Amino acid sequence: MRAPLSTVVVIATYQRAEYVEECLAHLERQTVAPHRVVVVDASPNDLTHEVVARHPGVEYRRNPLGVGHTATSRAIGVEGAEEDVIVFVDDDAYADADWLERLLEPYGDPDVAAVGGRARNGQPDEEHDGIGQIGLLLPDGRLTGYFAAAPDRVVEVDHMLGANMSVRSSVVRELGGIRDFYPGTCLREETDIALRMRRRDLRIVYTPFAVVEHVGGRYARGRRFDSRYRYFGARNHIVLLATTLGWRDPHVRTYGRTVLRRSRHEVLDGLRAFRRRKGVRARLKGLAGGVQRSSVDLTGTVAGALAAFRATSTLRRRGSER
Repeated sequence: MRAPLSTVVVIATYQRAEYVEECLAHLERQTVAPHRVVVVDASPNDLTHEVVARHPGVEYRRNPLGVGHTATSRAIGVEGAEEDVIVFVDDDAYADADWLERLLEPYGDPDVAAVGGRARNGQPDEEHDGIGQIGLLLPDGRLTGYFAAAPDRVVEVDHMLGANMSVRSSVVRELGGIRDFYPGTCLREETDIALRMRRRDLRIVYTPFAVVEHVGGRYARGRRFDSRYRYFGARNHIVLLATTLGWRDPHVRTYGRTVLRRSRHEVLDGLRAFRRRKGVRARLKGLAGGVQRSSVDLTGTVAGALAAFRATSTLRRRGSER
């Protein structure tokens, strides 16, 4: 009989003490308890530390870099991990009672390197939306999400949602650990290790049966889908593709062309809004919106390309130093 897998659950957080409190309460109700829970806090105050102190057995660690370094917090959380599986859950993701038990089930197949779970968002029809396109890297370099979808079986994927994902610790060590090339909103940081796994043809699966409720905590800066969010989405995506797949991978070149086409369409949408709307203010607002979206995408992509060149140079240097 196979021995049960040991687990460490890592929670990266910044200025969300009340969410950490609720997240830990849900972890304490698991049908299969984690062997360890580690909270990595980048906050400038002690509120989260005080919360963790009220939960015996939970380990508290600090990320001195502060806001905008979620991947570094994850890396700090996995330091010294000797458990079989490393599990990541967001501070605003509240686990169902059988979450960890169901998340570990696919690891019964020794070929499975990582398992992602489902995140309910409370949106209409989310369990059916994108049900056949969960967690894919598309030929044009874009990523699909749909991590609230609920198929009737475990499915193969290319990447996972950082709010609810896990990976064998041996794989993390083999790949050289968690990397942080993703500042700002930290978009794409969780996808980094997944695409590195896929480059080595390691199996990643999504199980709809390991469920968290993703309540969507407040952002440290700005709000979701504002210009800052869009900029870092464009920047970090180029960094992701170049550092995990390599500059010569066709996904990188195709994605660059995709950005140019999308930027052109945004400008055209702005021009159409200018022609269609009534009133000078409304027409100018429509035109400015299209131009702004195009500019943010292009600026973020150029910044990402420069950052990716620096990151790949750093990786080559590290490789030569070993």
